[in-house]
Amino acid sequence: MISIWRTSGWVLLGAALILALSLGVRHGFGLFLSPMSADFGWGRGVFAFAIALQNLIWGLAQPFAGALADRLGAARVIVIGGILYALGLMLMSLADSPGSLSLSAGLLIGLGLSGTSFSVILGVVGRAVAPEQRSLAMGIASAAGSFGQFAMLPGTLGLIQWLGWSAALLVLGLMVALIVPFVSLLRDRPLPMQVGDQTLSQALHEACSHTGFWLLALGFFVCGFQVVFIGVHLPAYLVDQHLPATTGTTVLALVGLFNILGTYTAGWLGGRLSKPRLLTTLYLLRAGVIVAFLWAPVTAFSACLFGIAMGLLWLSTVPLTNGTVATLFGVRNLSMLGGIVFLFHQLGAFLGGWLGGVVYDRTGSYDLVWQISILLSLLAAALNWPVRERPVARLAAST
Repeated sequence: MISIWRTSGWVLLGAALILALSLGVRHGFGLFLSPMSADFGWGRGVFAFAIALQNLIWGLAQPFAGALADRLGAARVIVIGGILYALGLMLMSLADSPGSLSLSAGLLIGLGLSGTSFSVILGVVGRAVAPEQRSLAMGIASAAGSFGQFAMLPGTLGLIQWLGWSAALLVLGLMVALIVPFVSLLRDRPLPMQVGDQTLSQALHEACSHTGFWLLALGFFVCGFQVVFIGVHLPAYLVDQHLPATTGTTVLALVGLFNILGTYTAGWLGGRLSKPRLLTTLYLLRAGVIVAFLWAPVTAFSACLFGIAMGLLWLSTVPLTNGTVATLFGVRNLSMLGGIVFLFHQLGAFLGGWLGGVVYDRTGSYDLVWQISILLSLLAAALNWPVRERPVARLAAST
């Protein structure tokens, strides 16, 4: 670990700061569901749709943002993303209708996240370190996003209680704007084209012809469904179980805190064990944790235990999934290919966020969505098991 910081310390610091801000703010959106819905008399489906749209736009834009970062360098993409993200938060503070909420929280923030989150940032990290250190470095950078969640959630709740939800969003917008100067720490340059390098179409054809690529993508769909459903709806679910609003914030903060350990450990293990087999194990453990949470009486203590357990498994899938993509296809087009896999994550995120609101508004309960989450975990475990972590023939022939 020390050698990584010696050779790539500024890159890892920049990546950590950007992901901490970008993902730390993003994970707090569930805290705005209740106050905004109450102020405007919306059902939970209105806010849930806007956040679901955010995740869909984020996913659809991610491959394009990744391709631009691979070809032009990540700095320009991150700057534009940071500006759009901050603007979206400021306009969200003024939203007073479902349409304006979808435009700000959905479209603009979704576009902003595509330029300031995992696929682009981990592409920078992947190019900055040696192959044998790549999984660990991605784990370190991913853990920073979890620290942002841990640090930002209590702060976001405090801002809402102190200033109200509208002013709180303005403050968060100013904080996200700090992403722009942090870009200078990354020192990322696009890799120069070499004779025999793949074109974008060739890279896409190679990945799309590889069964393992699609299995990883479909497995990542499940991760998106679960984390967004839980992140957006868990605070409201716990209130429905007659727990105070602060419990939901505490639980999500615990998810962020223990995800620091989870993502770092996953990155470390990914350099030593089969990453696809680790992914299978993670999804099976998620299913077990959700079953245990629903089976036991819901108390503040059991909710905190759930947050700790889910935190260890929360974003541990990210360095393992992106690390497997890098092993299979190399790092030349990593941001783009990682962006395509992440698109499936966000399709799952759209469905998890939106379906949670729709099911609750129609049934008054989240039970059905919890059950779907368990079944999807089992499916993701089965999808990742047959993936073989071997470079494609093109890379194998060049070594």
